[in-house]
Amino acid sequence: MRLVQRLPLMANSLATTGLSKTSWQSRPLLSFLRTQTLLNSLSLYPKINYLFLCSCSQSQTSPDFSNLVLEQSSKRGPLEPGLYLVATPIGNLEDITLRALRVLKSANVILSEDTRHSGKLLQYYNIKTPLLSYHKFNESQREQTVLNRLKQGEIVALISDAGTPGISDPGTELAKLCVDEKIPVVPIPGASAFVAALSASGLATDEFTFVGFLPKHARSRTERLMLSANEVKTQIFYVPPHKLLQFLEETSLLFGYSRRCVIAREITKMHEEFWRGTLGEAKEAFSSHQPKGEITVLVEGKAICVVETPTEDQLEKELRGLLSAGHNLSMAVKLVAQGTSVRRKTIYSLALRKFGKQIEAADDSNSC
Repeated sequence: MRLVQRLPLMANSLATTGLSKTSWQSRPLLSFLRTQTLLNSLSLYPKINYLFLCSCSQSQTSPDFSNLVLEQSSKRGPLEPGLYLVATPIGNLEDITLRALRVLKSANVILSEDTRHSGKLLQYYNIKTPLLSYHKFNESQREQTVLNRLKQGEIVALISDAGTPGISDPGTELAKLCVDEKIPVVPIPGASAFVAALSASGLATDEFTFVGFLPKHARSRTERLMLSANEVKTQIFYVPPHKLLQFLEETSLLFGYSRRCVIAREITKMHEEFWRGTLGEAKEAFSSHQPKGEITVLVEGKAICVVETPTEDQLEKELRGLLSAGHNLSMAVKLVAQGTSVRRKTIYSLALRKFGKQIEAADDSNSC
């Protein structure tokens, strides 16, 4: 809608009234010519035509828009058979591409994580393609049936409840099978929660690690978080609302309370929210209430510290202090190595060279 508001006033008016098929045909020729003149006047926006204007209607369904998309797309020729991974909106129904609508309208079947949920999207755009449930609990049973249909030359579209299939959603295994069977796998890009969150986070975007959902098992989860804690890249997690406080408690300990984070909630929806602060502040802020909706948490990468290599004199001084405190040579070397970037083997060689005779003399006197 923002883009339409930048167009001339007449275009904005046209977008508000809509261009239903019936009203278009019933208008006099003069009105038709005027409208054509208006559309031609939008030459500053060559990729924007009346299809886009109709998409801004606030009605519950958009049959005219969907039909016009198909009419325009038909000029490109029919789709090739294969598996189409179609990204769908993550909250706002307007966040779908024209190409995605074309594929969904043209497919023989749409594999859906939740047919009731996806049915609302299809109804909004007046898409009548049959739905077939396909989720993590039945994908192994459905795979062979779907493969057979693909081998017969059908167009199969795969969608998840929201976002891009295969990204923390069903689709990965089916895509692998199709690749093995030499069946075309076609991505139809679009909305993705973690990409949207990262772009607006204010954290580094040049390098990042998408972790997704953490393991349920405590030990596996801790091991994964320890890896992320030492990464210099931005770390991105999907966190269920009821596990947010647990996540913040665990990451505060492993990452440090001062590590910056962004908690993105309900992206593209009415109650979209971006909370920014440190992990320690987040833990305190969300300890008293549990937020609702889909949550993406981004944590800044570990700061790169330039560590100066200590000199031999500095290492010798540390070793002498530890030996004087009663530690044996092996323990002194271990403790010094833990606090420096110098290899333990190098420190041990230095210790033998500097203190080897002293230790031997001490051992001889003790034996007497």
